[in-house]
Amino acid sequence: MQNPRVLNALHLRPTDRTPVWFMRQAGRSLPEYRKVRERHSLLEICRIPEVCAEVTLQPVRRLGVDAAILFADIMLPLIALGLDLDIVEGVGPVVARPVREANDVRALRPLEPEDVQFVADDIHATLETLAGAVPLIGFSGAPFTLASYLVEGKPSRDFLMTKRLMYARPDIWEELMSHLGRIVAAYLRAQAEAGVQALQIFDSWVGALSLDDYLRYVQPYTRMLFDGIADLAVPVIHFGTGTSSLLEAMRDVGGDGIGIDWRIPLEVAWQRIGRDRAIQGNLDPLVLLGPWEVVERESRAILDRAGGRPGHIFNVGHGIHPQTDPDQLQRLVELVHGYEPVKGA
Repeated sequence: MQNPRVLNALHLRPTDRTPVWFMRQAGRSLPEYRKVRERHSLLEICRIPEVCAEVTLQPVRRLGVDAAILFADIMLPLIALGLDLDIVEGVGPVVARPVREANDVRALRPLEPEDVQFVADDIHATLETLAGAVPLIGFSGAPFTLASYLVEGKPSRDFLMTKRLMYARPDIWEELMSHLGRIVAAYLRAQAEAGVQALQIFDSWVGALSLDDYLRYVQPYTRMLFDGIADLAVPVIHFGTGTSSLLEAMRDVGGDGIGIDWRIPLEVAWQRIGRDRAIQGNLDPLVLLGPWEVVERESRAILDRAGGRPGHIFNVGHGIHPQTDPDQLQRLVELVHGYEPVKGA
């Protein structure tokens, strides 16, 4: 590995520079990605290995980030199982028949490696093109986040149907979450076996829950997932948004690194998580739509809070917004790489 900064940080080893990459760096804001999208849909890109590899590498070439993240969607394992769902532009995942009854859950079959062979092919093509320049991160949605899409049928703000099922039919909820835990574990295992050097588990919407509800309705199944991949020789980042009240519970579930959003100061989150874990974050992605003076101020504040300690990976607290100027991102990478902590801080 020519640039092992992200991997070293996840193992709490010193790095010559603070590592940096961005969630949703592959696509969205890059003009070269938009040209690809003129020819292919998102799901088509995921099924054409050479195109997937190209899109995955675009931000590495342009921005100089320290990791590539496989171009994919968190719904891919469910699409691979044959669910009737689509990724609708400007909306997100839309499920034709939401999962709300016991029979709906039992219709979900286990995930087999051949179901996601196309993802393994994408990984092989991407690794060949990367040629060891930076690590490749694979990922999946966590059981709760996938369940929220399946139950709601589309993205939601209040998760009304999800919480109704959780509270009113805990038996169905338990079966659904257990099944999704096994599906996600199999999916992540397939990616690791195909050669990714790190994994990230996106529990993007779990911040909609109280701590008590997380402990009762989510933690056992996310722990099942982590137990199912504990033997994999790759570090894992456990990420969520709006999770300030859940950090200790998420830490207890697992993860070599914990990803945080901008709603909590980085040093406060790291203190609560514990210095025995890496931490990833935590710039508000919308700061990048402001003038450079603001981006620099907010980014330096995060770096100062990290203090140059081993184990910090600079990232945004959620995905890059499509209107972000790529030059702003490139400039931010240069700032992070050039940062030197104040001695004695």
